[in-house]
Amino acid sequence: MPDWTGKTALVTGGSAGLGLAIAGAIRRRGADVVLVARNQSQLAQACAGLPGAVALSADLAVGGEATRVVNETAARFGRLDLVVHAAGRSTRGRVVDTPREQFEALLALNTLAAIELAQAAAPSLVASRGSLVLIGSLATHVAPKFLGAYPVSKHPLAALAQQLRLELGPEGMHTLLVCPGPIARADSADRYADQAADLPPEARKPGGGAKVRALDPQRLAEQILAACDKRKAELVIPKKARLLFALSRLFPEWGDRLLNKKME
Repeated sequence: MPDWTGKTALVTGGSAGLGLAIAGAIRRRGADVVLVARNQSQLAQACAGLPGAVALSADLAVGGEATRVVNETAARFGRLDLVVHAAGRSTRGRVVDTPREQFEALLALNTLAAIELAQAAAPSLVASRGSLVLIGSLATHVAPKFLGAYPVSKHPLAALAQQLRLELGPEGMHTLLVCPGPIARADSADRYADQAADLPPEARKPGGGAKVRALDPQRLAEQILAACDKRKAELVIPKKARLLFALSRLFPEWGDRLLNKKME
């Protein structure tokens, strides 16, 4: 395991799930880590389980908050080597029935917060030759049915990551786009029961019923940090999803058929 002693990382969505798993993996490597989340009680509990971790409460859907947490982290530790945007929201619904307010809410957190975070952290990450990790989804490249505003809010991350790689890669900043399938969590069975009440049964399932195995957040966290070590551009898990992505780009009709087939 690489030694990250002396480095500083900031993880949004760090109070639970994949964000907390990533923060734990970072601490095991010896780096200082700042956890950012909206729920203060969950944040305090997360930090209690990670000795040395620092908590910053913020609602990143509010403009200016991403900049604030980046500036506070850099001021406290004097450097910033890794920023992970794991905060995010997902929904269920037919896209034509999804209200504007839901699009705005998901775009604010999943998209605009990622942009603001990148803009605020870029100078520090260029200086440290550090990494920005954007946690996308399989829905960053394909848009399964019944996911409401979620794919629309995740697709822009692919464009953002590529622009950052092309513009800031030569200056030293590494950008990694992570596109994972559904991640295992305790509330998977009933998480979308209300939102998907009027939709087909598969809409309630993780990934909208995608026929892929739920990912272990601890293992995924280690894979993400390993990809940072190798300065990879993109991490797609499961790897077989790349075939669907390629097919959807080259032959959209075939991609749609395959996507429907992969949904129960």
